[in-house]
Amino acid sequence: MEKLTNERYQSWLKNLETINNKDYKVLKDIKDEDVLNDMFYRELEFGTGGLRGIMGIGTNRMNIYTVSKASFGFASYLNNHYKNPSIAIGYDSRNNSQLFARQSAAIFASRGIKTYIYKELEPTPCLSYAVRELKCSGGIIITASHNPGKYNGYKVYNDEGQQITLEAANEVIGYISKIDEFQELKTVETFEDLMIESDIEYINDLMIEDFIEDTLAVSITKDFSQKDVHIVYTPLNGTGLKPVMKTLKKAGFSNVIVPIEQENPDGNFPTCPYPNPEILEAMQVGIKLCKKTNADLLIATDPDCDRCGIGVNYKGDFKLLSGNEVAILLLDFIANQEKLPNNPVAVRSVVSSSAVDKVAKKYGIEMRKVLTGFKFIGEQICELEKANEINRYIFGFEESYGYLTNVKVRDKDAVNASLIIAEMFNFYHERHINLIDKLYEIYSEIGFYNNSLITDEFPGEVGMKIMQGMMDFFHQESADSISKIFGSKLITKYDYLNSIEITNGNKIKINLPSSDVLTFVFEDRSSITIRPSGTEPKIKTYIEVVGSSLNDSLNEKEMKTTTIKAFYKSYLESKK
Repeated sequence: MEKLTNERYQSWLKNLETINNKDYKVLKDIKDEDVLNDMFYRELEFGTGGLRGIMGIGTNRMNIYTVSKASFGFASYLNNHYKNPSIAIGYDSRNNSQLFARQSAAIFASRGIKTYIYKELEPTPCLSYAVRELKCSGGIIITASHNPGKYNGYKVYNDEGQQITLEAANEVIGYISKIDEFQELKTVETFEDLMIESDIEYINDLMIEDFIEDTLAVSITKDFSQKDVHIVYTPLNGTGLKPVMKTLKKAGFSNVIVPIEQENPDGNFPTCPYPNPEILEAMQVGIKLCKKTNADLLIATDPDCDRCGIGVNYKGDFKLLSGNEVAILLLDFIANQEKLPNNPVAVRSVVSSSAVDKVAKKYGIEMRKVLTGFKFIGEQICELEKANEINRYIFGFEESYGYLTNVKVRDKDAVNASLIIAEMFNFYHERHINLIDKLYEIYSEIGFYNNSLITDEFPGEVGMKIMQGMMDFFHQESADSISKIFGSKLITKYDYLNSIEITNGNKIKINLPSSDVLTFVFEDRSSITIRPSGTEPKIKTYIEVVGSSLNDSLNEKEMKTTTIKAFYKSYLESKK
């Protein structure tokens, strides 16, 4: 164990013995040095989205102490930027989420910040909505989104209801670095006492009703008559059950059933250890019920209900659509259904499919590209709002199943997405058009795009170093070398870390914040984007190919995937 790691460990032992004997005994009983090293080799990183990590004791874990430290730091930020600051707090269905939320509420209230907290678990978009409606200075929600059950997280929002900017995050980090959480905790009253003193206030239940009404207000079809489409909806044991079901029912979708196994909140996620609608395993319970009941459409939302995945009954089987495919369909549907404003704007992340660019061009829609993270889409909405042009915004999306049309929310919103997806499906269903066939019809016009994601995990301190080494390698390699590795001539390299686009040797500045993301665009129109995950110890590689037919694109994607996996394997072996 390195010196600094051991100092952190010894400090926690000393402090826990004084303030929490139970945690002290747990920590003292751990004898495996590798385990202790992973618990203390670093401080859990506070990024632009806040904290996220495995729950447990230690500086590199999500626990009452690391959450408290973040809250003390954010409280200092709010008190330094606002005369009479206030904050809204939410939490999801994960283990310890309510505990962390109430502890944070007590800290903010004890630092003179008016604190509002939801009475029960609610979706992430409801927190974004509450910040704006209550005119708060900021917000937090305790959630690890789609991560496995052993994770939890702490997402931080600004007064616009969007996740904090890079600059704000860096300032909060500065405050956090000065905090001695164990000493500070001695000055905090209990949540219950602060509720009695009215320093903490529950958010009125009407807030959720208003949220649902504002969601219905962005209906694409504006048709709330009864519909006969049969939907299976699963909240994956998360927060979506009440708001999604209420919204769909009010929109006329009364034929909706929920699988019992995934209906109620459960932080252990017993039927889907990885509760992510991107993952087939998480969708299996819903697919089984769809087949049993002959349903038309499957909708799934992740634990904090900001991601939405779907499956469609197609020729007797259920076909899952990717986030990119749903976005292509939705943008095309929105453009056809609504009278578009002058100079309409849609926004996508740089790792999302460029196929939507073709759809946008067809309808005269400006497609803006931003870095990964929905806060950057939220920033674009805010910029339009400040310019009195918010009516130009029509749609924002990320390939990771995040969509938004409701400008009263500034984060991805699966309640919003569930509604507009159901409306789109019903529109085509009434005309005897299958959603898959509609997608292929669009592809026949713009080319058959095919996207896939390769995820490689690098846990622990050693893993972090390997990840950084791999990213450094790709940043430094020449165009000829990249061409040889991926089997196609490199045309353009987008280096978002150094904010440079290089096309055939010519350099152009990229006007986006710096982020460790690389995109390579090749002569055959394929592209590969590589970035480290912002929430897990993983490197994500996004592949996009374009073919003249569905089979061509599938074959090309398979070849590219095989090539990349082979290179990664050889690279890792060379580092052993």
